[in-house]
Amino acid sequence: MAGTYTTRQGDAWDAIAHRVYGSVKYTGWLMENNHPNLDTFRFQAGVVLQTPDPPADSLADNMPIWRTEA
Repeated sequence: MAGTYTTRQGDAWDAIAHRVYGSVKYTGWLMENNHPNLDTFRFQAGVVLQTPDPPADSLADNMPIWRTEA
């Protein structure tokens, strides 16, 4: 899943996190990995953001118990 995301006109951090990761709970993670754009509230079209994989422990938060047991 790691890669990049090119913004659309009017995108906000939470909407991007939801679109890329499926949840707004990754908004902080997305922002931490895109420091040059932290002052941006609403994006213009065409800004390329880094979208690293979320931390492994946070992936398990959304999983049912039967998917997290080894």
